[in-house]
Amino acid sequence: SFWSLDLQWRQFASAEALRSMARFASEFFPPETSPAFLRKLAGAAWETLAMSLLGTLVAAAAGLVLALPASRLHTGAHARWRRPTRWGLNALRAVPELVWAAMLLIAAGLGPFAGTLALAVHTTGVLGRLFAEAIENAPPGPGAALRTQGVGGARVFLYATLPQVLPQLLSYT
Repeated sequence: SFWSLDLQWRQFASAEALRSMARFASEFFPPETSPAFLRKLAGAAWETLAMSLLGTLVAAAAGLVLALPASRLHTGAHARWRRPTRWGLNALRAVPELVWAAMLLIAAGLGPFAGTLALAVHTTGVLGRLFAEAIENAPPGPGAALRTQGVGGARVFLYATLPQVLPQLLSYT
């Protein structure tokens, strides 16, 4: 495919291109170490970590909420929302974070909020799918025992399924 793209290999490896790349790389040295720059750098690094943490927490919560209808909780479950929810999760994770960020810039404006939302939306799709698979693969015995005793679906999930899959969900998160 590289040969069919009409790439300008001679221009890429020309003396002028190599000089430009060398000049660009040389501008990294010596690194900037002024206190003002390092303070600005530390603030930006903290903001980036905060965006990542908050986006992941929102995605984990939304992923768990969407994983429930996306999974068949037990063999006899109707799971009527399983297919549309899985399609939705696939759509969320199919779009890269940068594309989500570009779309959310229009709605949320420039800044960390749009980036946090972009990470949360994409990661919701990823975690939701992983969580749904973990829930479906949980051993059915404890849940079946509770259902036999007449325990409702929400309590079966809370007391039988969730304790079994929680370590895996935390690991994915």
